[in-house]
Amino acid sequence: MKLILITRPTYFVEEDKIITTLFDEGLDYLHLRKPDTAPVYAERLLTLIPEKYRKRIVVHGHFYLKEEYNLKGIHLNHRNPIAPDNYTGQISTSCHSLEEVKEKKNNFDYLFLSPVFDSISKQGYAAEYTPEQIRQAAKDGIIDKRVIALGGIDEDNILQVKDYGFGGAAILGGLWNKFDLDHDYNYQNLIEHFRKLKRLAD
Repeated sequence: MKLILITRPTYFVEEDKIITTLFDEGLDYLHLRKPDTAPVYAERLLTLIPEKYRKRIVVHGHFYLKEEYNLKGIHLNHRNPIAPDNYTGQISTSCHSLEEVKEKKNNFDYLFLSPVFDSISKQGYAAEYTPEQIRQAAKDGIIDKRVIALGGIDEDNILQVKDYGFGGAAILGGLWNKFDLDHDYNYQNLIEHFRKLKRLAD
């Protein structure tokens, strides 16, 4: 099962080193999501990440970066709902209901479905689906390898995601909360935690 990491919403020192190390450790894709930030910061981050890993990065905005840095693709959401004219590369999107997945699945390379569990990074953002609903959706062919689970995923439920039949798990708070920007002098705990998630996902 694929492991996708979504960036923290703001930039921070050492971010490029952490991302590069995670790619070294087997991260499948990184979703670069930095709402309300200037593109110059994204450009700076991308230039610091080795070229061989840029083709595994998907951007959630400033779509011109895709061509400029030879990235994997673009991700549409409520902030940026429309692909650029004549865009032909990989494209993914976010869904917040099984109906939406059903409706959009054939038009995208893959989709995020959220929140599958109670969110770790967003307080009060609770799971939308019961295990029964998810199992039924998998049985009905709505959830398959092109649907990525998002929301509250960590080591205690990632095997459940795999068992449900999702094609991957998108992680945000489950990994970044292992790294305290103000107090941690290295990111070893975060890397160790990623290794654990990777073993469970494989």
